Amino acid sequence: MYLFTSRDPNQAVSGTFSYAMSCGCPIISTPIPHALEVLRDDSGIIVDFQHTAQLANGVNRLMGDESLMAAFRSNTLQRIVPSAWENSAIAHALLLQKVAGPRFGLNIFSKESKVVRHQVEKIALQSRLPVVNLEHVKKMTTDFGMIQFSKINQPDIDSGYTLDDNARALIAMCMHYESTGDQTDLAYLRIYLDFIQFCQQPEGDFLNYVDKAYLFTAQNSATNLADSNGRAIWALGYLISRRALLPTALVAAAKGILQRALLQVEGMHSTRAMAFVIKGLYYCNLEKKSLRNARLIKTLANRLVQMYRHESEQHWQWYEGYLTYANSILPEALLCAWLETGAEVYKETAEASFNFLLSRTFDKTGIKVISNQSWLYKGQESAVYGEQPIDVAYTIFTLGKFYDVFQNENYLHKMETAFNWFLGNNHLHQIIYNPCTGGCYDGLEEKQVNLNQGAESTLSYLMARLTMEKYLKTQTK
Repeated sequence: MYLFTSRDPNQAVSGTFSYAMSCGCPIISTPIPHALEVLRDDSGIIVDFQHTAQLANGVNRLMGDESLMAAFRSNTLQRIVPSAWENSAIAHALLLQKVAGPRFGLNIFSKESKVVRHQVEKIALQSRLPVVNLEHVKKMTTDFGMIQFSKINQPDIDSGYTLDDNARALIAMCMHYESTGDQTDLAYLRIYLDFIQFCQQPEGDFLNYVDKAYLFTAQNSATNLADSNGRAIWALGYLISRRALLPTALVAAAKGILQRALLQVEGMHSTRAMAFVIKGLYYCNLEKKSLRNARLIKTLANRLVQMYRHESEQHWQWYEGYLTYANSILPEALLCAWLETGAEVYKETAEASFNFLLSRTFDKTGIKVISNQSWLYKGQESAVYGEQPIDVAYTIFTLGKFYDVFQNENYLHKMETAFNWFLGNNHLHQIIYNPCTGGCYDGLEEKQVNLNQGAESTLSYLMARLTMEKYLKTQTK
């Protein structure tokens, strides 16, 4: 904890006070203006000037209540986040835009990393891609797998592990290895692949939830695991598609797991599960064609098309009567199915449904994905707030795939717009990643950013970041 005592009621601010807030210290302070502004009932204790008894009572109260200490730490960090360097830069740019008006503009951080002044319609803030930082990914990874949740930036081992997160981690680390050739990535790939194998059951399907003692939890019986199974197949197929870069033993192990998993695929009917499987089999078939894989892709793609025909109407071109999470995976899967089979119906459905989704998530100011507070149902309005990094990241993946196929520059523009959501182009004008740890915050709420940096969010950001680098390289060639 941090104790601040001053005899001067006119002392305005304190540098060490700000440092203590940024370190997440619970604070006990005399009522200088700075303390009164940032410390409230939920983030600190105010004591009177020169009142030693109040100071002692405050210290004893905190030392005797760990839950209160934890709450103060979290709330204090929440107060200080808007003044982080990146957020401060955004705030200054917005202020300059407001003051300067439409006649003069300033581009900050151009692609050549120079500051360029010129007349434009308005001030445009252009951020360089953040440096790729695997610190938090590695911190969240044990010898067994990647931990599910994080309290702020500290892994929460009590949350256990999931197949979902380790499948995402396998893809993200494959992408990083492909981009950098970093040999240390291979050990992590083995950890994540071994975890997927650990979750596989004798019949070929997978369980999702594992506790810190490496035991499968009761949640596996209470939750639909179809999406988790599909996500595992996506990850396995992606790794296999990089067979030319990766050790033979790693690829062979992934093939063995995948072949057993495919025994369960034809029984899938969950939209996202089928989409994940289509992507995995499409990747698996990139270098070495398998008639079995092609047949399964066609079977699942036909089901998606039938769902689309059943649900879509003039103002609702979608596969279900609602938009939930990871929506863009559905049109992307059908586009992959078209690339694999050449069936025009897959391409037409993919384009129509993706255009509909983009119309619901992009406007002139940026991207605003479907709220997880209340999904968007046909004929209704969605909640305004509650955005998750996974949805922004999946949108970027799909835009990239559509650009690959159609070479439409509008898709690249939307990719940049979507990634800028992480960099502060959102309704709070705050960054959604942590440049110090490499983690990503868990969500954007109405009035604050969720500062926890769990596996799903961190891996979604990392994959989006690596995807952006790939397309920026393409543009510069």
